[in-house]
Amino acid sequence: MTSVAIVTGASSGIGAATARRLAAEGFHVLAAARRTDRLAALVAEIEAAGGAATAVACDVTSDESVAGLAAAADAAPGPVTLLVNNAGGARGLDPVETADVGDWQWMYDVNVLGTLRVTKALLPALERSGAGTVVIVSSTAGHVVYEGGGGYTAAKHAQTAIAGTLRLELCGRPVRVIEIDPGMVKTEEFGLVRFGGDADRAEAVYAGVAEPLVADDVADCVAWCATRPHHVNIDQLVVRPLAQAAQHKVHRTS
Repeated sequence: MTSVAIVTGASSGIGAATARRLAAEGFHVLAAARRTDRLAALVAEIEAAGGAATAVACDVTSDESVAGLAAAADAAPGPVTLLVNNAGGARGLDPVETADVGDWQWMYDVNVLGTLRVTKALLPALERSGAGTVVIVSSTAGHVVYEGGGGYTAAKHAQTAIAGTLRLELCGRPVRVIEIDPGMVKTEEFGLVRFGGDADRAEAVYAGVAEPLVADDVADCVAWCATRPHHVNIDQLVVRPLAQAAQHKVHRTS
């Protein structure tokens, strides 16, 4: 039977690229996100390319909505062997002393509690498959803090903690846990969301960087990790563009 992969945050960016790539790898993809119009277009694109996908409306901040995703997984045309926790994002770049509590709350709810909700809901199906994989798409911000990034780095550090804890707790059961931590990735929406729609501020992040990562680069990492033999667990994969030697050191042309 065809294996089923679930991708959250699939309406754009890394999530959409991952859905396309996993469909090309032969998975039936359940593409989950809030924006159903975008999901419909993505599914049509995947099917036109010869793949198989189903759109599932899902808000990872809602217990009820995530329960609906679990029900869709139970009705999927094959065993659920892969969950990609990709939904997330950043809001603001304010120092701690002037931080917007609402922004921090949103980042924690989407990145951390969203990962928790979805993983809890899908673990039974993943375990039933006999060869399940949980991928958590976090960030290099889960390793290093930076000024103005307190809320986002706190959320991504928490995701890293979830991945490590879950791997320990599932030891001996047929579910592996993989964490993928991208550095500088240029997508169409991440910066716009972070800066409240300010396109100039969003673009300035990548100024002078000839080749930041793009969504397809991260999707390639997800696909590679997920398609290793099941006894091979890529615990943590850190991926940055060549121009980014570290969180604080990026080569920019003048």
